[in-house]
Amino acid sequence: MIEINVKYNGELHCNAVHKPSGVVIETDAPVDNHGKGESFSPTDLLAASLGVCYLTTMSIAAEERGINMNGTSCRIEKHMSTDKPRRVARLVAEIVFPEGIPLAQRGKLEAVAVHCPVAKSIHPDIDVDLRLHFPDGQDMEEHVHHEHS
Repeated sequence: MIEINVKYNGELHCNAVHKPSGVVIETDAPVDNHGKGESFSPTDLLAASLGVCYLTTMSIAAEERGINMNGTSCRIEKHMSTDKPRRVARLVAEIVFPEGIPLAQRGKLEAVAVHCPVAKSIHPDIDVDLRLHFPDGQDMEEHVHHEHS
């Protein structure tokens, strides 16, 4: 169990304190929802946590195989719903790898990402596109979309 303490500071700003480390994340409501957009919004944090989880879990798997993923980056696009209730409707993640990721290990890294804890915690109605880009052009894509039931 990890404790996180969130405090409302007025003007739609909050602080979230990670109790074990003391690190603070400041948030604001987005411009299109009464805020000033001065920091991450709650749904921005959802999108960011997916990218961080992808890179972290893939890096753990890569280290176990002697693969260096230093310099790998992940760009996340967060698309909000146009209807009510307001929610994240789609996430697009583009991961760009450095040179030296063996072709034979790429499928394993993709599988680890798709099954990372954040990906498995995202609501099934959210459309998630994962795109892996390698310097040699051998790119991979994973599309997860669940129809409303």
